[in-house]
Amino acid sequence: MPYIDTHLHLIWRDRFGYGWTDPIPPLATGDFTPADARALTGGRVSGALFMEVGVDDADYQAEARFVAGLVRDGTLLGQIASCRPETDAGFADWLDECAGLGVVGYRRILHVMDDALSQGAGFRANIRQIGVRGKVFDICMLARQLPLAGALARACPGTAFVLDHCGVPDVAGGDMTAWSTGIKALAAIDNIAAVKMSGIAAYAAAGTASLATLSPWLDTVLEAFGPGRIVWGSDWPVVNLGGGVAGWLDISDAWLAARLSEAEADQVRHGNARAIWRLG
Repeated sequence: MPYIDTHLHLIWRDRFGYGWTDPIPPLATGDFTPADARALTGGRVSGALFMEVGVDDADYQAEARFVAGLVRDGTLLGQIASCRPETDAGFADWLDECAGLGVVGYRRILHVMDDALSQGAGFRANIRQIGVRGKVFDICMLARQLPLAGALARACPGTAFVLDHCGVPDVAGGDMTAWSTGIKALAAIDNIAAVKMSGIAAYAAAGTASLATLSPWLDTVLEAFGPGRIVWGSDWPVVNLGGGVAGWLDISDAWLAARLSEAEADQVRHGNARAIWRLG
């Protein structure tokens, strides 16, 4: 069965600024569009959620407004929009507006911010408001920050969280100890709805992303969360740093076939995503 991509980035340089891509040559130039993604996935992905791309601060709301048109015309199933929970001014208004933009969840990229940001009372109060509105918050933190992710989730029990990129393990470095401990601790928290099987191909040493390289990390995630709490994401075009989306699909297919029944694999491919983001 085709996948639902829960983590598709799209880039339009004539509309928005992407300063973070400047030092990354494979991402620093050119656009990355829905048509490009469809061509690369070759019918193996049935639909996608747009994931905010960390555009320059001045552009994050304009990005969501533009992407809303792609949700309305059926190009995308929905979008996970950027937000600024650390700022009370205008936060509720942004949630109100997003109700009409095809937004199914939110993200504030935290691995590039001070560790204290997600621990603030105001930040947490606003994350709780996301839960009150029935939306999901994606956690994007480094492996060393997983205890902070747990603290945030426990402080906001009415909000469902999804952990991006398997908790950003250091695949290239090879040390699983602290990361594994953090993953297992997060899996024990009820409102961590799922972990994304995404991103980790780019964390392997250059040219080494393979089923053999990535399986120990994916196996740890499966042991902790089970097939009912894993969703799949391409992380395209960042996945180009780890062999590209076609290669990641091949690895995903092989790993799912080796580890899960067909029914369990379908949960990961699309069923869990439909339930968490209410995709119909």
